[in-house]
This record gives sequence, C-alpha cells and structure tokens, in this order.
Amino acid sequence: VQLQASGGGSVRAGGSLKLSCPASRIITSEFVKSRMAWYRQAPGEQRELVAELTSGGSRNYQESVKGRFTISRDNARKTVYLQMNSLEPEDTAVYYCNVDTGSREYWGRGTLVTVSS
Repeated sequence: VQLQASGGGSVRAGGSLKLSCPASRIITSEFVKSRMAWYRQAPGEQRELVAELTSGGSRNYQESVKGRFTISRDNARKTVYLQMNSLEPEDTAVYYCNVDTGSREYWGRGTLVTVSS
C-alpha cells in the first residue's frame, strides 16, 4: 500500500461523498503523465473498475456510475478525486485509488463507503 485514500463514510441513498487520494510519493513529472483510476470491492465480490482518467484526459466510467460519479485530478496537489453523487445502496464497497505512471503502479489503502436505503 503506497497511497492513502480518504473521504469514505456512511450516507443515505441520494447522498454524496468525495474521495481523495494524495500521491505525495510520486514525483510531479510522473504524476502528470499517469493514468488514474478508482476501483471498488463489495463484500464477497471481486474488485472492479469504477472510473478511469487517462494521461490524455479521457474519462471512462463503469456503466452503473455514469452520470453520477466524476473522476478528476489536481496536478498541483498530486491528488486524484472521485466525486460521487446520487449514491445508491449498490455503491456500498471499499474504494481504492490506483495510479499507474507507466513504469510503476501505486495502490491506495481502501476507504469504506456505505450507502443505506
């Protein structure tokens, strides 16, 4: 574990959360060229890709979160974010950030998101 994601918590359905993942261990010149992603793993399930932000700026989302989640990055702060709106109970999972510089891949310690109906 090389990164620390934060921002998880317990919310009611329809609520919002913003996850953050600072990448202070990664030098800026590598960070700005990296692919960023958020994954999640629900109890008893495999880890799945939720959102991806490529080095070229393209954003890709899992179908179930399109229109509700937004991945973004702040190169000055070397931080990747996941804004989650209109949360649903099915979004309950541990969320992990991932940064791939091309030469090395970094994972964050997960942060738990619990959505109640």
